[in-house]
Amino acid sequence: MIDGKSVLAIIPARGGSKGIPRKNIKDLCGKPLIAWTIEEALKSKYIDRTIVSTEDEEIAEISKKYGAEIPFLRPKELAEDNTPTVDVVVDLINWLERYEGYKYDYVCVLQCTSPFRKYLDIDKCLEKIETVQMDGIVSICEVATNPYWTNIFEGYRLKYFIEEGRSLTRRQQLPKVYRYNGAIYIVRKEALIKQKTLEPENMTGYIMSKENSIDIDDMIDFKLAEILIKECDNNA
Repeated sequence: MIDGKSVLAIIPARGGSKGIPRKNIKDLCGKPLIAWTIEEALKSKYIDRTIVSTEDEEIAEISKKYGAEIPFLRPKELAEDNTPTVDVVVDLINWLERYEGYKYDYVCVLQCTSPFRKYLDIDKCLEKIETVQMDGIVSICEVATNPYWTNIFEGYRLKYFIEEGRSLTRRQQLPKVYRYNGAIYIVRKEALIKQKTLEPENMTGYIMSKENSIDIDDMIDFKLAEILIKECDNNA
């Protein structure tokens, strides 16, 4: 609880995956990819329930094994490549209210493709959104390539994407620029229900490290994650 408020964690995990077949349950250094997220959610001192939303029976069984709840299987029409995550979230919270009368204050959405996100990141996000009293918070990290030093073609002519970048010759002059890393989305219930989005208008951000922001999209990302985990284990 945060000042007596309840937090529902939702981990979306559909069975289909084009980049890496069965990605969400592919073995990553001894346990399924989804397990890395479930375990961190269960360590959080603020999360009350950790639920996996999936249409896939194998993912459901594996998720239960690692401690997540699976109250029902997601409708297959909400497990397509182009299904918005917010639709999956709304479907789940509507089911919980309809069949369990479950009440909550915050919804915390955790993508299982972010195995390096720690429970401390989750808890600090929750503490920040409660402290600054905003409707949402999303995890971010500094961009690898600052857009002030990027370029575009205008015909054959190469020019700065942001013209001001021409005068910024030292890295220290560049403004800090961030991007969503996809690891954590937290929204107040009222804002989620009203705006139907995980990115409400009144939103803030929580900065995560480059290492903890790794998102697994393809096999290169997966292999990198394996190397980093093994190195950490060897240095422990």
